[in-house]
Amino acid sequence: MSTPQLPVIVIGAGPTGLAAAANLVERGIEPLVLETGNTAGSAVRGWSHVRLFSTWSELTDPAAEKLLAPTGWTKPEAGTYPSGGDWAEQYLQPLADILGDRVRYNATVTGVSRSGRDRIVDAERETQPFVVHFTTPTGEERVFARAVIDASGTWSTPSPAGASGLPALGEIAAAHRITYRVPDLKDPAVRARYAGKRTAVIGSGASAFTALAGLADVAKDEPGTHAVWILRRGISGSTFGGGSADQLPARGALGLAAKAAVDEGHADAVTGFRTEAVERDGTGRLILVGEDGRKLDPVDEVVVLTGLRPDLSFLSEIRLGLDERLQAPTELAPLIDPNQHSCGTVYPHGHRELSHPEPDVYLVGMKSYGRAPTFLAMTGYEQVRSVAAAIAGDTEAADRVELTLPETGVCGGAGLFDDPAAALSEGAGCCAAPAPALVQLGVGAPVTTVAAATEEAPAGGCCGS
Repeated sequence: MSTPQLPVIVIGAGPTGLAAAANLVERGIEPLVLETGNTAGSAVRGWSHVRLFSTWSELTDPAAEKLLAPTGWTKPEAGTYPSGGDWAEQYLQPLADILGDRVRYNATVTGVSRSGRDRIVDAERETQPFVVHFTTPTGEERVFARAVIDASGTWSTPSPAGASGLPALGEIAAAHRITYRVPDLKDPAVRARYAGKRTAVIGSGASAFTALAGLADVAKDEPGTHAVWILRRGISGSTFGGGSADQLPARGALGLAAKAAVDEGHADAVTGFRTEAVERDGTGRLILVGEDGRKLDPVDEVVVLTGLRPDLSFLSEIRLGLDERLQAPTELAPLIDPNQHSCGTVYPHGHRELSHPEPDVYLVGMKSYGRAPTFLAMTGYEQVRSVAAAIAGDTEAADRVELTLPETGVCGGAGLFDDPAAALSEGAGCCAAPAPALVQLGVGAPVTTVAAATEEAPAGGCCGS
């Protein structure tokens, strides 16, 4: 079997996976994209109601645009903010359609290995092609490949409410009152689930901001609607994002919208709370119990937005080099580790940082970040440009990686986890500003005052992959 004649398998037909395929085609390499859903961008469609905080100018890949250009495709207005649904319908699906038979839908990858070699065997390992097993509605199949690019993302594996990384006691049994996605509160059926109810929102990122802002909007029309915002840390100047200092204005405005929900009394903040158990009262409502013994007042619903994690199960026969904390490639982890920094600027990186002990296998896109947040689509596009060049043997182009991401306006890292009160003294980060004044909000937790947004910007709670 001649390995160079085999296709490159790309796992996932999302933004990064389709960009990988486009970059491979540009270099004359045949890709085969295996997508578990029945359309392009099936994960993106899962949050189709959420508006991104990146503009169209940052959401399309250059190689993909070249493929689309001869079809008469017109790039949407650069400065506008699409929803997830817009992104899928106006860009991802047309791109997949151009790739044609190079994209296979309803194909769920179940395993990746070297042909005839499990992960233990060294002999002639690198001369063997990859073998990828996948299932379809008609049964099991396999395909051989010269390289594998895993762009399957993390959407299918959200993190639980339990602060230990495991589901809290009682969390699984209470699944009918818990969601791990940003609710589509414009959908009448979904809105009815939360209207007039008390809802706990667990999380501190953009998705949590989106949920809080949405619930606050419902509360203005539906009396009795109230949110309880649960944070594992204290509240500091960085809690609500960078505000006007964020170089992605809509991302900054999103944090300000969440702060407004607290300011206006539509949400109470509970800080330093790490969920250990989910109990029920006599009416079936949920009581969250913290590891410190605190029990919160009953809630009707819980929205868990504590991040996402990679599914590594189908890569068990591949020799991966992963950081023990983030589950990201070892060389990439120091650049993105939220334990160390959170400035939002990632140093230039490409195939070298994304490589593993197993040659010619790459985790790209959101999955490359493991459990770290703040991934942007433009990061993934630059990754796959470099990876495609490396697979083609063009090392010069592969190493010529240029990536400058917008600053978040938030720095200082995550070293405040164990001492909520210490959040008030944050200021040692790489771009720290003087600490602003404090006011008392919600249930009495100190909240930093942030300048109000000068104009309304679209909300957005997903990171672009």
